[in-house]
Amino acid sequence: MKRFKTALPLLAAGAMLAACSGAGGGGGGATEDAAASYPERPIDYVVAFDAGGESDITARLQQQPLQEALGTEVSISYQPGGGGALAWSELTRTEGDGYTIMGHNLPHIILQPMMREDAGYETEDLKQVYIFQSTPNILAVRADSEYETLDDFIAAAKENPGAISVGGSGDFSANHVGTLLLNDEAGIETTYTPFSGTGAAVPALLGGHVDALMTYTPMIGQLGDQIRVLGIATEEPMEGLEDHPTFVDQGIELVDGAYRGVAVPPETPDAIVDKLAETIAGINEDPEFVEQFKEQAFVVENMGPEEATEFTAERKEVYQDLFERLGLL
Repeated sequence: MKRFKTALPLLAAGAMLAACSGAGGGGGGATEDAAASYPERPIDYVVAFDAGGESDITARLQQQPLQEALGTEVSISYQPGGGGALAWSELTRTEGDGYTIMGHNLPHIILQPMMREDAGYETEDLKQVYIFQSTPNILAVRADSEYETLDDFIAAAKENPGAISVGGSGDFSANHVGTLLLNDEAGIETTYTPFSGTGAAVPALLGGHVDALMTYTPMIGQLGDQIRVLGIATEEPMEGLEDHPTFVDQGIELVDGAYRGVAVPPETPDAIVDKLAETIAGINEDPEFVEQFKEQAFVVENMGPEEATEFTAERKEVYQDLFERLGLL
């Protein structure tokens, strides 16, 4: 299982070419010439959510470096709806010429087709370019909560099954899955309460309408001393957040959250996919860009087309096993 990392791996050129080769899913017999002349006109970078969220923040940070590296304008547009499903289903019907690229999120692109008959796409329909960022889950309570530690929280949940409410952003999202994984790993039962987004979930916690939130690492900086973090779902402490305990350090093997990347239509030539992947890999090595990610409490990820596809398949198996054991499938 891939685990959230806390340091940026520096990729040698040869390693990146190996990671980006054989992006999979056809490519229409494209040659190196397809990448050599690409791009020749502006690129539309589609965000599958409203402006202002973490996907949008990431795209905005990437916009200028992408324009400089590719030598063309990169515009950002928004196609919200269905938790991203509207845009991702549309991507599968878009011309695969490299001029429409789209942000994609895990576990969303796995769970939507798994749990909804009307998702409009299958996970494998989206041709992966790169997974470049992640935001680990955190379990947070109000600063004045009676739960001072994760052990306190787990003990209370065991004593009163289902009585503790955990809020989060959306159904079958990273927050929802994180709550299910915590329940499974700790042998407890909590009640998950979905909200339309983090913006709605946070007031519910601070107002005492839910006992805890399963949310993302950026909330640590944004909410400051209003919350107490009981656990971060990373394998190792995150740089800058070392004062907050991980679940792993407390004996709970919970390492999960949201992963963000870029996908393209399924018929996009492999040569173009590789060029985009190499470009993003180079941006991810820029110290100024890395620092911007760090300021947002984002984790830099470096998964080219092949590794991103394999990682998605691995996570699909994890979620399918979990949901089957919980009787949700």
